[in-house]
This record gives sequence, C-alpha cells and structure tokens, in this order.
Amino acid sequence: MADPHVETEESKPQDQTPLLIDIEQTQERPKEEDFDTHLDRTLQRLELFLTLLGFKQSSVLSFGVSWVKFLLIGVSLPVAVLELSNCSGCDKYQIKDFELNIVALQACLAAVSLLCLSHNLRKYGIRKFLFVDRYSGQMARFRDVYIQKISDSVRLLVMWIVPCFVLKTAREVVRILCVRHESWWHSFVILLALVMSWTYLATIFLSACILFHLVCNLQIVHFEDYGKLLERESDVLVFIEEHARLRYHLSKISHRFRIYLLLAFLVVTASQFVTLFQTTGYSGIITFVNGGDFAVSSIVQVVGIILCLNGAAKISHRAQGIASIASIWHASLTCSSSNASQLRLSNSVGNLEAASTLGSLYIHNSESDLESLDSIAMPRNTQLASYMSSYHKRQAFVLYLQTNPGGITIFGWTVDRGLISTIFFIQLSLVLFVLGKTVVFTSE
Repeated sequence: MADPHVETEESKPQDQTPLLIDIEQTQERPKEEDFDTHLDRTLQRLELFLTLLGFKQSSVLSFGVSWVKFLLIGVSLPVAVLELSNCSGCDKYQIKDFELNIVALQACLAAVSLLCLSHNLRKYGIRKFLFVDRYSGQMARFRDVYIQKISDSVRLLVMWIVPCFVLKTAREVVRILCVRHESWWHSFVILLALVMSWTYLATIFLSACILFHLVCNLQIVHFEDYGKLLERESDVLVFIEEHARLRYHLSKISHRFRIYLLLAFLVVTASQFVTLFQTTGYSGIITFVNGGDFAVSSIVQVVGIILCLNGAAKISHRAQGIASIASIWHASLTCSSSNASQLRLSNSVGNLEAASTLGSLYIHNSESDLESLDSIAMPRNTQLASYMSSYHKRQAFVLYLQTNPGGITIFGWTVDRGLISTIFFIQLSLVLFVLGKTVVFTSE
C-alpha cells in the first residue's frame, strides 16, 4: 500500500512536515547513496542469514527445500538417533522418552516460527517487513539508525545462542560420559547430531523472536522522532496526520505477528506443562543426565518469549507516552500565553511561544512568516479569537492522543505492563519449578 504522505522530490511542498524532510538535503548525492548502499548490504546479509534458516520461501523450490531441510535436520535426525542408538543405562534414566518429547515440542515451536515468519517475508519482502522503506531516499539519519538496530539485533541473537549452545554441548558430553554407547566414535556421532539438530531448531525460534523485537525497535525510532516534532512544528493537523500514520503501522505489525505471538505463547506453555507432568510423574531421580535438556529448552523458550514481550511492551509504552508529552506541550503553551499583555505583543496568529516552563519544547517561526505580519495591525479581538482557536485545536489533539494510545495488540489485548504481569508470573512459576526439579546433581 503506497504511503500518501511520501512524495517525490518534484512534488514535495515547501511547507512539508519537518519529520518528513531530509535534514541532510544539503549534502552531496554520493554520500546519500553511500547510506543506501550500506543499508542495502546490511539487509542483504540479514536476508541471507534468514534464507539459510529457511525463512525465505519466495518460490516453490525454496519452499520445498526449506521444509525438507527442517524435517530432515530438525525432526528426522534426532528421532532416528534416539530410536536407533543402543546404550547401557538409557532405560534406567528414561532418557529416550524424555528427549523424544523435548524434540517434538522444540520442532512444533520452530515450525510455528518458520510458518508465520516465512509467510510475512514472502508476502512483503525484507524492507516492507521491517518497515525501513517508508522514508527511502529522504532521511539519511534514519538509515544510519536502521543499520545500528539491525546490527544490535544480530549481536543479541549471538549473545543468547552461544551460552545455550555451550550448555547443550556440556549436557551431551556429560550424558556420553555417564551413559556408554557401543563405541566412542558412535557416541561422538550421536553428540554431533543432537547438538546440530537442537541448534538449528533453537536458532529458528530465537531468530523469529529477534525479528519481532527488531521491528518494534525500528518503530521506536519513529516515535522518538515524533516526540521531537512538537519542538519544531506548530500545525496540529500535521501532528494528527503523522500520529495516525504511526498508529496505522503499529496496527499492521500487530496484525502480522498476532498469530505467531499467540501460538508461541501456547506452545511454550504446553511445553512447560508437559515438562511438569514428566518430571513429577517420574519415580526415579531427575539429574543433569536425563533432565538437562528440560533446563536448556526451558531457557531458550523463556528467552524467546521475553524478547517478544519486551519489544511489544516498549513500543506500546512509547506510543502511550506520546499523550503525556503532548499534554505538557499543550499546558506549557496555554499557561505562557494566557496573559493579555502577551496577546497584544504577539505578532503571529495562533503560534504563541512558550516561556521557560519547558526549555526543550519550543516552536520555530520562519522569518518570512514574521515579516509578512509586521505590516498588519491585528485588533485584540482577532488575536483573542486566534488564540482560542489554537487552544481548542491543541485540546482536541491531546484528547485524540488520550483516546487513541496505540500499541501492539493481540486480538484486542494491548501488550503492556498489565498483560505482561499476568504472563510473566505464570511462566516464571512454571520455569522455576522445572529448573528446581531438573538441575540437580547427584553422586549416583
């Protein structure tokens, strides 16, 4: 859907909103093209990484390759290794039953991530999916922030994958040392297959959560810039139009991710309940050998859910905080413009400058506007009518923001502190109980 507010260089009006004006228009074209090239390279590397995981399914061939790879590495390989391997002590520790259920739950979670994210990427492409094409060719400062946010997201993924990978590898090494197979070579093949399969499934799930977190962080950039718009613009209609556009994009993000978020919450909750049933129903001792995978999978699942909730809550609270900023701006202008002496001394109509209540909230009036009003004698009643008109516009704008806060929603429920508190305490109770039952070292 084309953005009606984004115009070409030829048709762009002179009084365009500062939020939509490139502050680097005076710079040379080669430097602006360098920003485009750098952003394109960053997006291409991100798209290549997603393609390797199987998220890019733009054709029938890539769709088939992606799901065949998922079924072979994520499902068939660990199931075949667990079913065909013969080890002394597997029945004693009930390792096979535990790990088969863990593989099934991890595969369901990765399949949900792969299905939902690949659909959106196939439908919108990487730029529209991340909402980085709205100001293409206009705002170099946003491109620089985009690149930084994407790089931070990749580092965040690595920061969580590496410790979990080390923990999973340590668990498999401990299991091999405690449970003997036919040979060390056979044990090494089993270790390699299980670690590779687990890493593939965990990376798919965490990558999907990181992508949602990235989309929300990129929108925070625009909301921060929208808050600064009050410092340099006085047209209330511009504020409403820009806020309506930002809120529209939040609605699109909610619509694209609501199925994924809901299914991810349900699968993670079901996984925790299955873990509880298995650990509490097991008559033997739960140790790191047979229950270590419960701890590792629980950590990955909770980290993914926290990333999703964190991204959604941050953008929801930032969208709701705009009403507070606008209320301060409105109160500052109203209080500083209430004296009749200020009305008589003012040469502008409707744009009354705030005093020193908020030094960072001020309005720029162009010199051409001031010069055009120097020769006009404005009666006091006209100034008063203009002031009241400006006051009612600002009041209507603040009321609009208070009744239309915006944010990420899941079928009508806004992801904010209230919803997070409910989900957090339920999941935390389950996870702490699971970790308390599984991370137990024994001398036996």
